[in-house]
Amino acid sequence: MADEQWREEDYSKLRDLRVSLDQVGEDGEGRGDGDGDGGSGFSLCLWLYLSSSARPSSVILRQMTSENEGEVPFLALSEQNKLMLFPLMFLHKEAPSTDSSFTWTDMPHASSKIEFPLEKWVHVGCEVATNHMRLHVDGKLVGQEPVTFLSNEHQYQDNLKRIKLFGSDRKLDGYVYRAQVLPLSALITDQFVKNPPVKLSLHSSGISDGVEECGDGVWSIVGGKASCRRNFSLDVVLLNAFGRSVNKEMEIVASLVYADDGTPVEKNRDDAEAPLLISYDGLEHPSTDRPVTLLRGRATFKLKISQLSSKSDNRLFRVCFHTMHAQRYPFLEAYSHPIHCISRNRGNRPLALGKRLASTRVLLDEIHSLEGNDGSRGIRDAHGDDCFYISNQSVLRCNTPSKHSKLEHDRSPSAIDANGILEKDEMSLKTSLEVRSNNFEGTDGALSDSESTDARDYESRWTKEAVNPISDAIMFKYCLEGTHERLMLLKEMITSANDEDITNFAEQVSLYAGCSHHRYQILISRRLLQEGADTWNSITQNNCHVLWKDAVPEIDKRFRNIAHSSRGLSDEDLEVLRGIAGCGDQLGQEEFDRMWYWLYPVAFALSKEQINTMWACMSPKWIEGFITREEAENALKGPRGVQRPGTFVLRFPTSRIWPHPDAGSLVVTYVSADSTLHHKLLSLDYRKKDTRPLQELLLEERELSHLGRVSRHGNAASQS
Repeated sequence: MADEQWREEDYSKLRDLRVSLDQVGEDGEGRGDGDGDGGSGFSLCLWLYLSSSARPSSVILRQMTSENEGEVPFLALSEQNKLMLFPLMFLHKEAPSTDSSFTWTDMPHASSKIEFPLEKWVHVGCEVATNHMRLHVDGKLVGQEPVTFLSNEHQYQDNLKRIKLFGSDRKLDGYVYRAQVLPLSALITDQFVKNPPVKLSLHSSGISDGVEECGDGVWSIVGGKASCRRNFSLDVVLLNAFGRSVNKEMEIVASLVYADDGTPVEKNRDDAEAPLLISYDGLEHPSTDRPVTLLRGRATFKLKISQLSSKSDNRLFRVCFHTMHAQRYPFLEAYSHPIHCISRNRGNRPLALGKRLASTRVLLDEIHSLEGNDGSRGIRDAHGDDCFYISNQSVLRCNTPSKHSKLEHDRSPSAIDANGILEKDEMSLKTSLEVRSNNFEGTDGALSDSESTDARDYESRWTKEAVNPISDAIMFKYCLEGTHERLMLLKEMITSANDEDITNFAEQVSLYAGCSHHRYQILISRRLLQEGADTWNSITQNNCHVLWKDAVPEIDKRFRNIAHSSRGLSDEDLEVLRGIAGCGDQLGQEEFDRMWYWLYPVAFALSKEQINTMWACMSPKWIEGFITREEAENALKGPRGVQRPGTFVLRFPTSRIWPHPDAGSLVVTYVSADSTLHHKLLSLDYRKKDTRPLQELLLEERELSHLGRVSRHGNAASQS
């Protein structure tokens, strides 16, 4: 974990930036990053953050003289939002003139080839020599331009003293971090890796079961009265520009804002509840009154939306996370997806925790009432009433949808053969009987200190009630609770139950929840926990923390053994694992457990013959490795536009962590017939055998025709 210190004085608004070029002094001679003699000159290095309001053809840095003879651009955005570096006044013949009749975009300049990203920290290096200019972005040379030197060496130093660089004070809203003028002998690549800036972000793997993601990216969350509203948890992380966690204590507060204009949601009367509530020591408080401290770069918020905001003109909301500093910085703010808050009537409430069902027959009747006339089950597609049918000869199959979701729709399911396959859209389908609806790319995150008391109390209640470790009460709690609570229950159960008890429990949960994938997650729990503990002890040798680089060999070794594969983890795979763990240079047990709960189900799935064969196949590479949803989407979009329909890549969802029923499952991300991207979960039923390879079965599906190959560096997908 990185130990960069937050120093507010290192950050400034772009409009407040002032740079004197005479800082280089007399040692300005040197050689740049490229070959050849660059002569005298300097390098300007800075981290730049431009807001989403940045417009094309905007000046970022202006050249001005001490005599106030006008201003010309030094660094700017082109009409295509590409970075442009211009020659220097009094130094280069090609420099823009204040009285020139030509637009500055038509003048000689060095330019990048890609658009400048917004709302992201980018390192910019401007190398200015007597005979050339070079533009660097994130440590890489992206553009250069030869120039003609106007003055002699003596005049060069005098002219530099006349020029100052000023940040844009017009239509460009941005921030600067560590702007430095250096001699040409200082390598820009060295400056790039030193002390990167920080940014607050919402961690995708910390989205709880209380959030249901709709097909349009809008979250659906139940709010309203205290008796009806539901908890949802969100994780916030402080990362540096390289995506590493920053170990800095900082207080973060959450608030509710309107999604369209960002204005805060206010109470409509003095005695009304706050729009957003946070759970702290078992009590609810206005979220703005209870900041949460970042610990090891992460904070978990357990939130609820009140009745007030659920009735605010049916508008969309966002949860805004920001620091307690007097100065608000956009890079120290993080926003959730747009939220549609829905109210739930008391009559539709699920069974309360701790209350045993009167009879298992009630639940069985409810499950069977959802089946079609022929006994088979139907699942709705994410975007309407159409169902997604797939060949019934495949070894793939799917979960049934939740009772809760089906009761909200009509009861005319479409038939699916019991031996068939149906892929479910990750954006809408919900596992059965879960009070917390699971969005496809979300799991429970780790608890912060402010929530740890609740977790301990919950464990204590479970322990006291678990005289019979597999009682009906425990089984129904497992069916009704979220991923984190299930995890805690399984950890407690494993210590007292034998293998037969665990097997019976898995079968019962699978039956009553209507989701056979629960069986798989429960059955692997003992081995998962035991091998995880053994791996951690082997890595740390009784220490509390270990360097990530020292843990990698043992993690890779264990992965190979579990997966029964000679193919290990690549550097890119390990970076994905580090992101899931949420650690930097150091790995603690909490981060290790988070990573292990994701890795073990994946490795166990890879040990199965059909997936193992695909994992081992390197030409073509059916499974590139551990890639994120964003990498898969970027690969299928490609530099020249979206790939042709039917192109697909396979991945393991990075947010599905044990004991979520989809942990270890494969996802196919593909280009549909209308050139949009879709994500479908593939569920393998290992009890049914098919002699044909899984690759062949995949290519039989009408939506899938071309395997895309992912470049882990350029994120470009070709087809095979």
